[in-house]
Amino acid sequence: MLSREFLIEQGECCGNECCMCPYEPIYQKGSTKMNDKSTLSPDNILIVCALEQETQSRLEEWDVLYTGVGKVNATLKLTQRLQVNRSLPPMPKLVINYGTAGSSKLSIGELVDCTKFTQRDMDATGLGFMKGQTPFESLPPIILDFDHVKFNPTGKKLRCSTGDSFVSDNTDSYCDVFDMEAYALAKTCHYYNVPFISFKYITDNANKHSSKDWEKNCKDGAELFYNIINS
Repeated sequence: MLSREFLIEQGECCGNECCMCPYEPIYQKGSTKMNDKSTLSPDNILIVCALEQETQSRLEEWDVLYTGVGKVNATLKLTQRLQVNRSLPPMPKLVINYGTAGSSKLSIGELVDCTKFTQRDMDATGLGFMKGQTPFESLPPIILDFDHVKFNPTGKKLRCSTGDSFVSDNTDSYCDVFDMEAYALAKTCHYYNVPFISFKYITDNANKHSSKDWEKNCKDGAELFYNIINS
C-alpha cells in the first residue's frame, strides 16, 4: 500500500484508487486539491478511548481522552472536554473513537471503521416508540449517520450498536459490531457539530466465548490503529 506521504509527493491524483489518496475529488486523476486529512494533525484531532489498556501506550504523541466504560461515562467525559474547547477554542476538527468490539459477522483481528450508530438498549416500544428511539425526542434520528466524514482510510462504513451490556448472545442481525460507548460519543459530537468516526478492533464474535476472547485479544489492535492514524 502506497503511503500518504508518497502520494502527496506526486503532486496530483494518479486515478488508481489508492487507499491513502490525499486528494479530492478522491480517485479523480489529476486532482491536486488536498482533502481534509492534510489539515489534520495531533494538534486538532481528539482521540477518545474507553480504556488505556486498549491503546498500549501507542498514542503518546496524540491528544487522547480516556472515558471509562459505558455510555454515561463516555457522554460525561467527552461533553466536559468539548465544552472546555467551546470556551477555549479551537474545537477539534475531528473526534476519532478507537476501541474494541464484538461481531458475529467479522473475523477476530479485523480493524474496521463505523460511521452509523444505534442505541441497542433504548427500548420504549411499550409507549409506541421504535426500539432504539429515545422517547419524546425529535432529533437526532434513531441512526446517527457520519458517512460524510472524509477521513476514512478503511472505508467500510459499518453500523455499530451501543449498549451498557457486554454482548455474549447476538440477536441483532442489522448491526455489524457491538460496543459500549460509540453511540454516546457520536450523539455528543452531533450536538457539538464535530465530525466523528469510530475504528473498532474485533476481539470476539459476540457469543458464549466473548468474555475470554476479549480478555485475550483486547491489546492486539493498538498497533493496527496506530498505523491507520499515522499513515
